[in-house]
Amino acid sequence: MKFPSSAARGIMVAALALASAAHAQEGVTKNAIVIGQSIALTGAAAKLAVPFHQGAKLYFDKLNAAGGIGGRKIELVTIDDQGNPKLTADNTKKLVDQGVLALFGYYGSPQVTAAYPLIKDGDTLMFAPMAAADEFRGAMYPNVYTIRPGYAEEAAAITRHAETLGARKLGILHGNDSESLAALDSAQRTMTSFGANLLVKAPLGSGSVGASVDKAMASRPESILVISDPGTAANAVRDLRAKGFRGPIYGFSNTGESLLAEELGRDGAGVVVVRVVPKSDGAKIPVVRDLQNEALEAKLGKPNVYMLEGYLAARVFAEGLRRIAKGDPTRAKLRKALDSMDDVSVGGFRVHFAEDRVASKVVQLSLIDSQGKVRE
Repeated sequence: MKFPSSAARGIMVAALALASAAHAQEGVTKNAIVIGQSIALTGAAAKLAVPFHQGAKLYFDKLNAAGGIGGRKIELVTIDDQGNPKLTADNTKKLVDQGVLALFGYYGSPQVTAAYPLIKDGDTLMFAPMAAADEFRGAMYPNVYTIRPGYAEEAAAITRHAETLGARKLGILHGNDSESLAALDSAQRTMTSFGANLLVKAPLGSGSVGASVDKAMASRPESILVISDPGTAANAVRDLRAKGFRGPIYGFSNTGESLLAEELGRDGAGVVVVRVVPKSDGAKIPVVRDLQNEALEAKLGKPNVYMLEGYLAARVFAEGLRRIAKGDPTRAKLRKALDSMDDVSVGGFRVHFAEDRVASKVVQLSLIDSQGKVRE
């Protein structure tokens, strides 16, 4: 048997080292799969973002305790961006430079917009951002894979529901933050295309909730959509009811379903809020029951829809990794594995990425009752 010369052996060692270094740059080592997350752990957006992060980490921790995937543990590197898009971009550069297999679970449409230029010309995927701007689901963002549908689907569901009540004349109260404006743009386009008559749109700027409510009511709408954070939305709802508006009031998913219900209590009776995942306190779907049990064991309190969305995102991502056929995970293999997921059940939650980068089109409407509780 002939052995390679010392020079040849040196070339082989160098090639192996380069291959190992390249693999590490894709966020995969012998013992770990590294993914990166920039999210608001502090600041106003943390009310929705932190539960999402908790849900994802809960599943990854459980998975790692059982040995991970292929002997590798999922390492979720999370950096706080305080809901500031500039910090999101800075954090994303750090994560990409560090070398991660994928970006995971960002929060906010402006944050995704700020981060995307750093990955748009490469092969790094952004998986399951908690962001609903419609453009992320189009050809301009081919590296974004989402769990949730866009605001267009939410707006369509609200318009259809209002029509069943005979409420075609619409008013919109909206925040001035970038996320609310993205939702507003979609609402205007979608709801009017579905036949709604948009009479007025009024901004909910700081200190002007009452004036905005007065402006909206002066146009005599039959229904009102409130697009804002839970606290501001709650103030608008209270003022609408106090001033005698008795028509249906709606909120998009970013209005904060259970958070809005907690803010409003009994004042929330009759408010309808969009939900893009199953009911978090239901018992019908296995993945929801799993979250409830694990959250109880981890002493995280009662799960809400945002914790469930994070938990689902982690489970779907893990399922994609499991579907990588042979060899070590790479970014290219991850994309191929995700694209192969065609009407797959993940704990009873149906996922479909084949020929689309939107896993679910689920849009459900939740009603806040006279006790301040959310029900279907």
